[in-house]
Amino acid sequence: MKGILDFLAELSQNNNREWFNANKEKYLQVREKFEAFAQQLIEKISSWDEDVAASQLGVKDCTYRIYRDTRFSKNKEPYKTHMGIFICKGGKKSPNAGYYLHLEPPGEVIPDSMGVHTQTPLSMGGCFIIAGTYKYESKVLRSIRDEISVNGDSFLEAMQQAADFYPEESDMLRKVPSEFSFAPDRWHRLLRYRTFALIKPVDMSYVCSEDALDKITGDFRNCRDYIKKLNMAIEYAYDEVK
Repeated sequence: MKGILDFLAELSQNNNREWFNANKEKYLQVREKFEAFAQQLIEKISSWDEDVAASQLGVKDCTYRIYRDTRFSKNKEPYKTHMGIFICKGGKKSPNAGYYLHLEPPGEVIPDSMGVHTQTPLSMGGCFIIAGTYKYESKVLRSIRDEISVNGDSFLEAMQQAADFYPEESDMLRKVPSEFSFAPDRWHRLLRYRTFALIKPVDMSYVCSEDALDKITGDFRNCRDYIKKLNMAIEYAYDEVK
C-alpha cells in the first residue's frame, strides 16, 4: 500500500500529462498491485456476504479509472489523486449500498465516484472506508425512510455494530419529513438523513500494515447488517416501480 500512496503523492504534485507519461511504467506497476489487492478484498468479502458472492464480481466491476472527466469541471487536472474500491451487490454501476475503500494522501478532496461534496468532514482527503453509498434517488430515500419508520431500532442496532464508524451527517434535512413525523423521537435523526453512509477514517499504519486486508475486511464485516438493511430498502424501491 505504501508504494501506491507514494505514487499518488507524487502525482498530486505533478498532475499533468507530461509527468504521467514519463512515469507510465511506474503507474502500471502501482495499478497491478492495487488490482491484486482489490481481487483479494472481493474474495474476502464474498466469503461472508452472499449477495456479493452471487454477483461474481471482477476487479473492473469494483474499481475506477485514474483519468478524470474534465469536460464539465472547473478543475482541469487530468488525473485523480486517489484510488478506490467499491464492492457491492451487482457491482459499482448498480444502485446498491456496499463497501468502499479510499486510498489517498492527505490534503485532497474525496472521490467523484462516490459523489461526495467538498464540504463533508472527509474533504481533507486521506484514507478511509465507507459502508453505504451516496446520492440516493428520491424513491430510494423514501423507501429507506419507510423502513426506518417501522424498524428504526434495528437500523440503530446495525449502526452500533459498526464499531469506530460514524454516520455522514453533513447533508441532513433540517427537520423530519412531515409524512414520517409519527415515528418515535429516537428515530428522527435517522429520518433526516439524505445520505446513508458510515465512515471510518484510517491512517497509514492501518492501510500499510501487513494485516491490512484482514483489518479492512473485519471492519467491513461489522457493517454487513447495515448494508443488508439498506439494500433491502433499495431493492423494494425499484421493485415498486416495475
